Amino acid sequence: MTTKTVALATLAATQLMVILDGTVVTVALPAIRDDLGFGDASLSWVVNGFLLAFALVLLPAGRAGDAFGTRPVFLAGLSIFTLASAWCGLAWDPISLVLARFVQGLGGGIASAVVLGMIAGLYAEPRERLRAFAVLAFVGSIGASVGTVLGGVLTDVASWRWAFLINVPFGIIALIVALRAVEGTPPTGAKGGLLPRGLFAQRRFALANLILLTLTFGGFTFQFVTTLYLQDTLGFGALSTGLAFLPVSVVIAIASLGFSATLAERFGSERVLFVGVLAFVAGMVYLVRLPGAGGFPLDVLPGAVVMGLGFGLAMPQVTALAMGALAPEHAGIGSGLTTTTQQLGGFLGTLIAAGLVTTVGYGAAYASAAVALAAGAAIAAYLLVDAARARDPKVAERVPDEAARL
Repeated sequence: MTTKTVALATLAATQLMVILDGTVVTVALPAIRDDLGFGDASLSWVVNGFLLAFALVLLPAGRAGDAFGTRPVFLAGLSIFTLASAWCGLAWDPISLVLARFVQGLGGGIASAVVLGMIAGLYAEPRERLRAFAVLAFVGSIGASVGTVLGGVLTDVASWRWAFLINVPFGIIALIVALRAVEGTPPTGAKGGLLPRGLFAQRRFALANLILLTLTFGGFTFQFVTTLYLQDTLGFGALSTGLAFLPVSVVIAIASLGFSATLAERFGSERVLFVGVLAFVAGMVYLVRLPGAGGFPLDVLPGAVVMGLGFGLAMPQVTALAMGALAPEHAGIGSGLTTTTQQLGGFLGTLIAAGLVTTVGYGAAYASAAVALAAGAAIAAYLLVDAARARDPKVAERVPDEAARL
């Protein structure tokens, strides 16, 4: 195993820990409420405290990565996350747990903010970089389903405290390996404030982030609405729901790790991205027609599989396009902003879906995601045409002449 592979595994494992933390804890919430004496209103802060701190620190941490180097920022974030996980597991009352979750969110956000930039710096060759981002796409997809299963097992077999304490040994191992194998990007003495102007001068970076916003909007909508449908309509339990998401994760793994990079090398990242987003739209449109009393094999699974195929094709491409458009001095803040885009897409998708499910129904929530993804497909089509023009020497020759005549 090469040093690069070890470094990638460490970065991906850290991301998986952070993602798992959210889903594992969600399943453990009833047990936490009963043990520590939370009220129904205050219990939400076990989740919201983490998410708020995570979101607040992403951009400053990304900028710190440019100024001081991504490696020390990553190590600091991972250390804080690991220590705070131990604090969460030892919490003695509601206030202590909420405070610990806030600190844990800070650590998770600091570490996650620089991961994309570190991977972009780790792999200079486009094909290798695509495969690395495919690993992250798979980690993100598997986190939700595995977290639900793991949370149920830990809570039932041991205690809710192990939903947090399980991070400690893995965090320590990740820290030891990171100190040996993870190099990161060097400091650039970043100037220009939290969001430098040069960051948005790169049009492809901005457009790729808009597409990413629609992908995470659709992904979180699917996860939220499908969970409600499986449990409230089809009568699935928490464990069965987690297992129901596994086929989607398998398809995402096959698409992202198996052939996304190969297709991009042959047909171009923009074309694979466009096809992937279209497949995502098709899967969502299929789910719009969910009946009031349906079944999982015919009414949910086909659309979910097509959606997973599209996500697996598109996610590595859009991440690579965004990070590949950045100058080295913007790797940290670009990584932080791209991660923020993912969080924003997830927040908006869940928020809108929750309102539509309550007021209109499941189909309307899926339709909102289909519309958002259709907008993402339109932007991807623009990138595809723009890339074709850039590669066409005849077009390249005509552009200066036409510009001069104007």
